[in-house]
Amino acid sequence: MREHDYLPSGAFEGARWQKAAASQPNSDCVEFAKIDSARWRKASASQPNDDCVEFAQLGPVIGVRDSKLGPDSPILQFTPAEIAAMLDGAKKGEFDHLI
Repeated sequence: MREHDYLPSGAFEGARWQKAAASQPNSDCVEFAKIDSARWRKASASQPNDDCVEFAQLGPVIGVRDSKLGPDSPILQFTPAEIAAMLDGAKKGEFDHLI
């Protein structure tokens, strides 16, 4: 994985961490947390049925999620440069064949 594939700890400010009840004390375990503090935004052109993606700044990366799933959506992470390249391509019509 690339360095920016990981969210910085600051992105989880105020998060409630949870691990499996079967975990042993002081054992290696994976913990999970929801990112509740991010301010998610979607395009004003999105339809009332929420057929859109949402974007949020998550520390040094930008998160992208499915608006239909809201907080339960998986979050894709991109650098600002990657988002800028995608937006530039969209403005130039490079992805028009997809819709």
